[in-house]
Amino acid sequence: MATTEFQDRFPLPPGSTIGIVGGGQLGRMLAMAAARLGFRVAVLAREADSPAGQVSAVEIVGDYADPDAVGRLAAVSDVLTFEFENVSAAALAAAERAGAPIAPPERALAVSQDRVDEKTFLNAHGLATTPFAPIDRAADIAPALERLGAPALLKTRREGYDGKGQAWVKAAGEAEAAFIAIGAQPSILEARAAFVRELSVIAARGWNGEIAAYPVGENRHAHGVLRTTTAPASLSPAVQAEALRIATTLLQALDYVGVIGVELFELADGRLLVNEFAPRVHNTGHWTLDGCQVDQFEQHIRAVAGWPLGPTAPLARVEMTNLLGEEAHDWPALAADPSARLWLYGKREAAPGRKMGHVNRLSPLT
Repeated sequence: MATTEFQDRFPLPPGSTIGIVGGGQLGRMLAMAAARLGFRVAVLAREADSPAGQVSAVEIVGDYADPDAVGRLAAVSDVLTFEFENVSAAALAAAERAGAPIAPPERALAVSQDRVDEKTFLNAHGLATTPFAPIDRAADIAPALERLGAPALLKTRREGYDGKGQAWVKAAGEAEAAFIAIGAQPSILEARAAFVRELSVIAARGWNGEIAAYPVGENRHAHGVLRTTTAPASLSPAVQAEALRIATTLLQALDYVGVIGVELFELADGRLLVNEFAPRVHNTGHWTLDGCQVDQFEQHIRAVAGWPLGPTAPLARVEMTNLLGEEAHDWPALAADPSARLWLYGKREAAPGRKMGHVNRLSPLT
């Protein structure tokens, strides 16, 4: 059971205000789910008329690392949550010290923000990852590469997403160039994972320790960006059970509240390695919007508000496809396609590679 001085404030009644740090598409879909349950939503966005701000009762413009801006959001909210992990854990911790409940907990955010800390935490709780080594300077790469084997993936320890801040190192002679390519900053070198496919599990935990998990999804990436998720994935009951065990272990270890996304590598022998976790709703969970009675966004709101968690059984098989950049301009054809459920994010400019929306295509469960 989650132990916190704030637990007696829950469940929150309809009419309470959910504060969301972040104004992007995940915040938008969280706000829409919260409104349907009768909550007001306040968002902190970096710019006015953000995707989340467009559908929220209150939009505060400010930097996510600014304790004053986070404090203004906390002042009008009954609970604070966040839509992505590149926000200030210190600012959230300050808001919590001032009396604002934070869900997921600041600890989960802090662990997820540093890839070395994240993998160390996972291993300490019996969850397997690829072997890794911390890298502080280019000279650290060659000895690490000798131990881990080549090629290995160099990533920044902090921030970086959708393939950014990463570089493959195929030989020791490439170390200097790879380190410069990712900004010559503290990094992690990860051994190559000989996986057969990428999977993910979306799960949630409430203030009272209740846990609910969705069926595992299978993911396909291109150029470091998620292109499709198909769920439920076709996999053995043993792999499904192991994914659930991993998610449950992580939720309990973090004393977590809210939805979490856990990315996994499936090896040829059926073993699962944890690639990373995201302390928030997740792109690979968008299939639940049309494939489940209670989607990941409503589930997150239920969890952080202290409500009972909803059912996670699939109603259909779903293939979710991200719409990147100008792909969203095909909305007339997508809207006319009876097999497509179109979700657009309200972004003004369709930059190359930018996530502008997604499409869910449903088929019967088999």
